[in-house]
Amino acid sequence: MQALPSEIYPVEVVRDIDRSAIEDHGIPGYELMVRAAAAALDCARRRFPAARRWQFVAGPGNNGGDAWAMARLALAEGQPVDVVTLVDPERLSGDAARAAADYVAAGGLYSRWSGALDAAAGLIVDGLFGSGLVRDVSGPFAAAIAAMNDHPGTVVALDIPSGIHGDTGRALGIAVRAGLTMAFVGLKPGYFLADGIDHSGDLRFADLAVPPECYPTERACMRRLGADERLPLPGRRRRNAHKGDFGHVLVVGGSPGMPGAALLAGRAALRAGAGRVTVATHPGHAAMLVAACPELMVRGVADAGELTPLLDAATVVALGPGLGGDDWAAAIYAAAAAAGQPAVWDAGALTRLAAAATPHADRILTPHPGEAGVLLASDAATVQGDRLAALRALTEKYRDTVVLKGAATLVAAPGSVPWLCTAGNPGMASAGMGDVLTGVIAGLRAQGVETELAAAVGAEVHARAGDRAAHDGERGLLAGDVIDAVRQEVNA
Repeated sequence: MQALPSEIYPVEVVRDIDRSAIEDHGIPGYELMVRAAAAALDCARRRFPAARRWQFVAGPGNNGGDAWAMARLALAEGQPVDVVTLVDPERLSGDAARAAADYVAAGGLYSRWSGALDAAAGLIVDGLFGSGLVRDVSGPFAAAIAAMNDHPGTVVALDIPSGIHGDTGRALGIAVRAGLTMAFVGLKPGYFLADGIDHSGDLRFADLAVPPECYPTERACMRRLGADERLPLPGRRRRNAHKGDFGHVLVVGGSPGMPGAALLAGRAALRAGAGRVTVATHPGHAAMLVAACPELMVRGVADAGELTPLLDAATVVALGPGLGGDDWAAAIYAAAAAAGQPAVWDAGALTRLAAAATPHADRILTPHPGEAGVLLASDAATVQGDRLAALRALTEKYRDTVVLKGAATLVAAPGSVPWLCTAGNPGMASAGMGDVLTGVIAGLRAQGVETELAAAVGAEVHARAGDRAAHDGERGLLAGDVIDAVRQEVNA
């Protein structure tokens, strides 16, 4: 299969790409359907060679047509197959009707949906709905999806798991949980957002030989730093370089009783390559942090006045890790928020920003969904329901580069096409991971990486380090494990 492309398009744009291939380049719609079926067949053969019997679940539109076409090609290769259809084939139209007729003419067997699937089938192919579905699934269609989810065989979804909204990734009442999803022509947001992440399984892609000129890159809604691509990290260092060449990160945080977050951010900034890192924290923590990491310069600051010379010496300010709601934090926040250096804001800084918006010329915000909800006077559920919309709202409201954390982290500057991070794993859902991300981004920014790129590459480095650290298992993964893997990623 082909590597996943960088650009991700809304469903409507993928539909326009299809139309351009047909109308502008003379590729018949049925030919595209057969190409899709052939690509899916090849992928399924390779991935599931032990599945001796395949059952196809076909719906009313072209997604059903893909299933009929794939069943015919599998039959021609001697694969035992049958089709369960939720609509009378006589009621199909266009290319889907032709695909069904060709399957029947080739001697293929089919039956109407009767409420159950073949328990002996090793592979179930989901051709019920495509990415155009926009309303909740109900009736026999919902029952068919439930049967696919309950079936012991692996489910291969054609185009997108049935029931997943192609643009938001939300499950529309009920959705197929696929082991593998075969994407055609263009990637859609629904694979990477909300419920789509868990329902898509292993994602594979085929462009069906659609000409490159059919793809309007300016209409992409997201772009990804591909898992196999070399990241645009700072280049090889000069032999006579010194620590002053690689920036000075100032981490500001650590209210009384909360030193760990600032320590994690500082360590991560060092591992990301910053030349020097200072942690400005509550005086009660200073000795502890020096003992924990002697490579850090640690300053206990009692008030805003003591913070001023540290701010003046910094290249980048990472504000917020471990910053609480106390009076000390309020004073320190006010001083750091007014500083003009490039900045990365997280945690306690975001809470205070939501209460009183403070403009900044060069700032990266790194909210998780809960913090994003507070920043938008909304809630986490609303943010997760449409992460792209929430990201746009954040960049428009605060005029900052924003890293919306979570599974499939999104990054964007105001008016830019968002970056999508597809690396990372559920083991990273543990305390301190956001502090590590803050430090990584600040460390890259200190080395001169441009603001938006520092945020995007930082998110990818952080996620890849998480995957590297989880090599022996996701459960029990610690933020410190990820820090230790960051060095390998920034030198990859």
